[in-house]
Parts: sequence; C-alpha cells; structure tokens
Amino acid sequence: MQLSDYEKRILDGSEGRLKQIAMENIVRYAEILGAQELCEVTKATVFCGAHNYLSVCKSDDIHEVFSKMNLAVDEIVPFDQTYDNCYIQSCVAPCDQYEFQPFGQTKEFFNKNSQFLEQAKKAGVNIAGTCSPYLTGWLPIKGEHFVTTESGVTVTANSIWGAMGNSDGIEAAFWSSICGRTPKWGNHIEENRVGTHFIEVKASVDSLLEWNLLGKAVGVKMPAGGIPVITGDFFNVNFNKLRSFCTMLAISSNCEMCHIVGITPEARTVEDAFKGKTIPEALVIDDQCLESAYESVCDRGVGEVDFVSLGCPHFDIDQIRRVAAYIKGKKVHPNVHFMLWTVYPIKCMADENGYTKIIEDAGGFIYTSTCPGSIGDVFLKKYKAFVFDSLKKAGSVKSETDGSVYFGDVYRCVDSAIRGKWEESDRWK
Repeated sequence: MQLSDYEKRILDGSEGRLKQIAMENIVRYAEILGAQELCEVTKATVFCGAHNYLSVCKSDDIHEVFSKMNLAVDEIVPFDQTYDNCYIQSCVAPCDQYEFQPFGQTKEFFNKNSQFLEQAKKAGVNIAGTCSPYLTGWLPIKGEHFVTTESGVTVTANSIWGAMGNSDGIEAAFWSSICGRTPKWGNHIEENRVGTHFIEVKASVDSLLEWNLLGKAVGVKMPAGGIPVITGDFFNVNFNKLRSFCTMLAISSNCEMCHIVGITPEARTVEDAFKGKTIPEALVIDDQCLESAYESVCDRGVGEVDFVSLGCPHFDIDQIRRVAAYIKGKKVHPNVHFMLWTVYPIKCMADENGYTKIIEDAGGFIYTSTCPGSIGDVFLKKYKAFVFDSLKKAGSVKSETDGSVYFGDVYRCVDSAIRGKWEESDRWK
C-alpha cells in the first residue's frame, strides 16, 4: 500500500482513535481488494438512524452500538467527528423525522431514532434523510470520488455525472466519511469504467413508468460487474426519468454504472463508451421485455386498495406540484392511506407553495425522511392491497407481503386512491 503522510498520520493515531480505527478498516479493505493506494472522498451518504438491524447489539449506548456495528470493534469509541473536506448527508431513516403514529411506531422508538440522528449531526453529518441526496445539493461532479449506501445513487452518480464510486457497504461508507479515504479500485479507476455490453433499445420508452421498466429490462440481462452501453431513439429525456432508470437498473442487477449514448458524459458515441475496445453484439430490448418487467410486479385483476404510495426515489417539488394540480378538488377514499414521500426541505417548499394543503384537503399526506420499506412490517402489515408509482417499491413490497400489489402511472395511482379500487384500465397499456 502506498500511503500519503496524512494517511500514515491517521494510522499512527495522531488524529485520534476514531479516525485511526476508520483508517485501519479502510486499509484492510484495500488490501483485500488488491488496491495499491487510497483516494480522497469528498461526497458521502451514510445510513443513520435507529435501523432495525442495529438492535442485535443489546445496548442503549449510541456510541457502543456505533462502535460494534459500524466500526466493527468491541471498544467504545465516540462517534464525534467526520472528515472535514467531505460533504456528508444522511440516507433514509426507519422513521419520519416529525411523525411516528401514522406508521404504528412508538414514541420510544421515535425518540431513539432522533437520538441517533442527533449524534450523527454532532459528528458532522448533514441530516437529510433521503434516498435522493441530489435533491438537497449532494451533486458530485465528473471525476469526484464518492461513497454512498444507496445503490440507485451509485449508478446515478457514476453514470449521469461521471463521478466515481462503488457499491460499498454501510460500514465502509462510515469509515470513509470519518477518515476521508476509500480504496482506489473499481469505478474509482478510469480504465475500469469502460462499457462491457451493448444494449440496443427498440422499445418505445417515453414516460417515467417506461423508464422504470427499461431499468429492470436492462438489469435482468446483465451479468455481475457488467456496464451496459445503451442506445435508443430516446426523446423528452429528463433527470427524473434517468434517476428512476438508474434506481431500477441498480436493484435488478449489480450494475454500478451505465452509459447512455448521447446523454451520459462518458458516452458521446458508442465508440467513446467502449474506449476503443471491440463493440460486442447488441442485446435487444423490445416491447416484450418491458411488458415482462411490468407483469413481474403488477397483479392482474381489479380489487379494493387501502395503501397508495408515491415517491421512490423521493419526489421533487415539480412532481408534488403535478400531483397537487391533479388531485385538487377531489377526495381520497376514506379507506385509503394516500401518501407522498419526499425529503423535508422539499416538504417545506410544498408547504410554502400551497401544494401540501391541497393534498391534505384531498385526504392525502406528505411524509419525509423515510419510506414504507425502511419502516418495515410494523407499518406494511396493516394493509392488504398496495398501489405504487415506483417499480422498485412495488417489487420490494411484493416480495415481503401476501397482499395485492399494483404498479402504475402516477395519475392512475391517484385515481385508484380516490376510487379506493384498482381497475384494469389503471394498468400500463
């Protein structure tokens, strides 16, 4: 390992025990990976909060829990600092930052989660509570090194902005946030970012829902470690479509980045994306591939619904505006819990612009800082039939519940919330 003087100083304990442990872990991680050196991390997201998996450590001491579960040491080391040159945000937590009763959670758990977040805040983490950190300014530029605990963010940052990062684990993201370093390997190295598979999209892809489906259709064709180079007759492309695509690509494969020719910065042309290597035979994505992706998550038939959820990844302000405009003057069925999920600064914008009031007057709610999957069974087990505008969320809930699960365009989801029923006409196509 080639270490800088700064890195050696941290390893010998000159910067304190917390940073020393973080650096020791990063160096061991690098040695296992075969990395020759480390690189500086200047953007990070970390998985803060009283997440259920932490409960295996039977302690009420936050620092003990953090030491054992995130630092992987038995000694208790206070989590009280992070790397000063790294912009760090928190990912979703297992509880909304302001409410707990709508999710069937206890005040005790809400307070515990708040304590975890407060300690992270004191250590230098900006509490954002979102799977979409770019909505609150977390925007790594081309060539900037990042770590994140969000798989969709990994693909988004690598692909759309040309930033450099891998799918590291929760613990490794904390280590990097504390010592400011990560192993220089994988996507942190320019030559490893070359396309491996050529994808030709012959399906019609326009709507946000169809970009969701495209993400899964591409993902199921990719082997481990693949980097798809994607071509197609795309139009009306925007960031929300791309981030939804990247999220679905991440969870339907283990892809960490992709190239979309003419759209992403490292793929001005097909040749550019393959960087002089032989272009392989194209894998074709047609309408049948999208239909197969849709049928895999959306149940057939009609049925009453009691849970309608919008926003995964978290909604931006324009998405909330459009829902408010569509639902204005209408009423959600009394048997339906209708909710939108976003990050709390966006919620403040929705309040300011009157969108929150319109949605609440209709019988809906805007929640922040978490999502149904992060809250878990204590919330989901209350419901029998679910509607989502997110293929990611529909797929994850379908694997975790015996209830009916439906997936549709955002406006058809709103319609089902108003009727209290999913109709065949709500289905895609």
